Amino acid sequence: MPSHQEPVNSPFGYRSTAGEVIDGIDLSGRCVVVTGGYSGIGTETVRAIAAAGAQVIVGARRTGQAHDVLDALDGDIAILPLDLADPASIDAFAEAVAGRTDTIDILINNAAIMASPLARDARGYEMQFATNHLGHFQLTARLWPLLLTGGGARVVALSSIGHRLHGLDLDDPNFERRDYDKWLAYGQAKSANALFALQLDKLGESRGVRAFAVHPGGIATPLQRHLTMEEQRAMGWYDEDGNVHEAFKSTEEGAATTVWCAVSPLLEGKGGVYCEDCEVAVAADPEKPRAGGYYPHIRDENLAGKLWTKSEAMTGVSFPA
Repeated sequence: MPSHQEPVNSPFGYRSTAGEVIDGIDLSGRCVVVTGGYSGIGTETVRAIAAAGAQVIVGARRTGQAHDVLDALDGDIAILPLDLADPASIDAFAEAVAGRTDTIDILINNAAIMASPLARDARGYEMQFATNHLGHFQLTARLWPLLLTGGGARVVALSSIGHRLHGLDLDDPNFERRDYDKWLAYGQAKSANALFALQLDKLGESRGVRAFAVHPGGIATPLQRHLTMEEQRAMGWYDEDGNVHEAFKSTEEGAATTVWCAVSPLLEGKGGVYCEDCEVAVAADPEKPRAGGYYPHIRDENLAGKLWTKSEAMTGVSFPA
């Protein structure tokens, strides 16, 4: 299988917005599912896609907050309860989606938590891995029949430059033998998101389903809720006066690469790639740690296959044949 991990000469870039990348694209009659589409870049993703005419179904852990945010937007937007750390909630959401549509054209696995204190779900699984990766693994499996009926669906998995923190240990994904490190746990989850897209694309290509992984960029959003301002200053995200670093994107810019992967005609016939700044990313330069690009482990097909097998075992869920 040829690798498509090379730039496609996109006309968009670092400062492009979601509205700009979707301008002129008509999504009327299309159904799009977005997890966590009521906060941060998720809201801007939903705004752009709904404005293009799509029917949008948003999975929300806090449905009241979701209505407060999304009821003000134009378009056909439905909100359904979804807790990605609760397998029963995932199944119920998928069943509710199937009651509303026969086809999903785009699935955007956007919801995430970041650098949270050690917590475990009811199964004992570490919460960042459980929410960011395993929850979306199960959800995509449950929605798989609806994705197959469209004859050209796309799945967009939100990864992060945080994948460079790596941390992926398939022998101890839940930090039962390792000391818990919130950033290693985040790096593990975000690495898993990218590897999931790589393996999902291999599974879906012959059936017309393509998958993409996205680094949206640095954006000041509620994703940072678990970090103190002191921590964020130490990382250079904010200055001493509380001003966000100039390199940070707005939420509209942060949603752009997600939307670009979901709709761009330049990605027709491609998939399994890691994208950033509205373009297929190149390999990172280890001499420039703050520059863009991907680290090799998220392009490792053998590792992606092992993660897939581990995810099936941990969730008890397999994709329908």
